[in-house]
Amino acid sequence: MFKEIFTLDVINDFSKNTLVEHVGIQFTEIGSDYIVATMPVDHRTHQPMGLLHGGASVVLAESLGSVAATMTLDHDAQYAVGLDINANHIKSAREGVVTGKASPLHIGKKTHVWEIKIHNENGDLVCVSRITMAIIDKKK
Repeated sequence: MFKEIFTLDVINDFSKNTLVEHVGIQFTEIGSDYIVATMPVDHRTHQPMGLLHGGASVVLAESLGSVAATMTLDHDAQYAVGLDINANHIKSAREGVVTGKASPLHIGKKTHVWEIKIHNENGDLVCVSRITMAIIDKKK
């Protein structure tokens, strides 16, 4: 399903000088139909009470869904942009690392829907998110 031109090095290099790099997201695994990334729970991703900010979880989820959708496309003809995202915050985190895994729910010609589950280091579900990606044809 994923195009072979994408490697972890390519994806992580592409993320330099972006929000992804700023919050410490690292893409760590590519499977046949999923992608995994980690994000530290620290001063960059905390809210004022010292907990993982819900928006940081959404940044991780959107980053995973966007990269996953992009990895399925012909880059000469199409690109993917976020259309809608939701997130349910299940458990808080104060420190450590969270890991997100994006898996497809629907891969269509004009839209993709990806589910992203984020877990803490103990394997507890911290957040579950769903993103809808619009697949846009490049102008010729």
